[in-house]
Amino acid sequence: MARRPIIAGNWKMNKSPDESVAFARELSPKIAAYSEVERVVAPTFLAMTAVASELKDSPVKVAAQDSHWQADGAYTSQVSAAMLKPFVDYVIIGHSECRAYLGESDENVNRKAKAILAEGLQPIIAVGESLAQYEAGETVPFVRFQVIAAQDGIAAADMARVVIAYEPIWAIGTGKSASGDLADDIIRTAVRATIAELHGDNTAESVRIQYGGSVKPGNMEEFLSQPNIDGALVGGASLDVEDFAALVEIAARVKGH
Repeated sequence: MARRPIIAGNWKMNKSPDESVAFARELSPKIAAYSEVERVVAPTFLAMTAVASELKDSPVKVAAQDSHWQADGAYTSQVSAAMLKPFVDYVIIGHSECRAYLGESDENVNRKAKAILAEGLQPIIAVGESLAQYEAGETVPFVRFQVIAAQDGIAAADMARVVIAYEPIWAIGTGKSASGDLADDIIRTAVRATIAELHGDNTAESVRIQYGGSVKPGNMEEFLSQPNIDGALVGGASLDVEDFAALVEIAARVKGH
């Protein structure tokens, strides 16, 4: 089954609203022609509406960096999927930084995924192991558990709208990255095989799975040449227009159908 590659730039806590809009304005024409690739940027909440307005006539889509599982209520500092719906197509949830610094739990990732899907948006669900877990040989069971927990109660029909991002924590922002072969093997055994067990082979083959962790133009082809890797969730390299454009071009060349 041909899966459309997806390159998503997670800007994290970077770029002011003005900087974000200027970046989006410069980036959009550079990647507009690559229609075979889904192109997504995830600015901060403060810049999100302005970036969405800048890109409204562009093929580049916008993602939020998180959301709450309730539609509204007494949840100071939070933003719901219902509030995000006019501005974004995707919402990133379960990122390792949110798990580590904000106490994000598997249960809440699942709640958020359901709320995002209910609003007609698409969740990008991040999973991945720590260096200690990797060195202890616990990667597959740990990532498998995260995948199972994230999709609890989600119907097979909705899984086609879910994107999974496998991001080994030890490779995020460290300059280290898993090899293409290793990343593909983990994605195949811990992610795609787990989805197949829960929802069947056809559903598993339809779900797009990204790799994330120090992805850059120099190593992008190694990852995208793998059969189970359908794109990338990119941090640092997404903050540079030329680097991000290069990642999209590589995706179009390697994975374009």
